[in-house]
Amino acid sequence: MDRIDRAIIDILRHDGRISNVALADRVGLTPGPCLRRVQRLEEDGVILGYGADIDPSALGEGFEVILDVALQQFDLATVDHFEQTVEEMDEVLEMFRLFGSPDYFIRVAVPDLAAYEAFIRNRIMTIAGIQTVTSRFPMKVIKSLRPVR
Repeated sequence: MDRIDRAIIDILRHDGRISNVALADRVGLTPGPCLRRVQRLEEDGVILGYGADIDPSALGEGFEVILDVALQQFDLATVDHFEQTVEEMDEVLEMFRLFGSPDYFIRVAVPDLAAYEAFIRNRIMTIAGIQTVTSRFPMKVIKSLRPVR
């Protein structure tokens, strides 16, 4: 991957709908070679897909919370059950198993505080094996892959 490939990726990361002609112009190529580079990046699995930035509030996801979750035990059955159960929840945007404490970092999006309380009470706290759940509410979004409106 050379500097032109990286420039293509940077531009597409910010504007996935840019025309090939405009993209080629911005990276200093003619349209044919630029299109071939984009296709190669797609075929090589560098570009995984294209998407749209959606206003989270329009989808009822305007209230984000960060959860720190610790499990009581780490046997394979408990870990697998927890991860599979949480992964299937539509409210979960991201989930990471961490080294150290806490065991998991989970980003959740729901419509409002009442919906979050119901999500914790009826979905998260019903999963066997959880020791603690700590909620943190962002004060201000400084940088995010999701649009800030």
